[in-house]
Amino acid sequence: PSQPKALGVTSRNKNATKALRGCHTVSSVMTQRQQGPPASIVDRPLTKGRSEVSLSAFSFLFSEIVQYHRTRASSIRELEHKLEEAGQGVGTRMLEVLSYREKGNRREIRLQGILQFINTNVWRCLFGKSADSLEIYNDDEYVLSDRSLLVNRFISVPKDLGDLNCAAFVAGVVKGVLEDAGFSAEVSAYYTMAEGQARPRTNILMKFAPEVLEREQRLGV
Repeated sequence: PSQPKALGVTSRNKNATKALRGCHTVSSVMTQRQQGPPASIVDRPLTKGRSEVSLSAFSFLFSEIVQYHRTRASSIRELEHKLEEAGQGVGTRMLEVLSYREKGNRREIRLQGILQFINTNVWRCLFGKSADSLEIYNDDEYVLSDRSLLVNRFISVPKDLGDLNCAAFVAGVVKGVLEDAGFSAEVSAYYTMAEGQARPRTNILMKFAPEVLEREQRLGV
């Protein structure tokens, strides 16, 4: 009588084992479904690694940007304005990314602080070095100078475009950083001849609004 009983126990054990295997299979499928597909690039954390772009690739893309806006502008001033607008969006994103990566989500609230942030952090991220100089002209005017700004290094301006300055794009980047940081300013780019240099120096002029200077006075020197 014990033999059939033993066979019954063995059969039940086999059925139980199959059931457990089925549960594990369902559990693994459900886990995969909950985890979902791999995170997209938008969901990945911002790394602090240094990223560089090929100079030839950058030159090609920037020339395409200039050509694109050139066909949609009726004057040199309008073309520079369009380049400035294109750069302003870049500046907005630069402020967000660099404030997170290098400032621990803290943003500058003082005028000297934001100027140094642009002179060092922004310039190094964009061009691999700091700007050559940061000077004050008046209480409300500051100038960033670069002897060999990348966007003008390989530019050959046609005669029909006269004194076009493609650094208007960089002026837009600076304006985007300043505006989003709460420092309203008019930003423009112009050339100055430097002694002993074949190419002119590029200057980025920042003229701040009166309310920025008033706030700076309230915060104290």
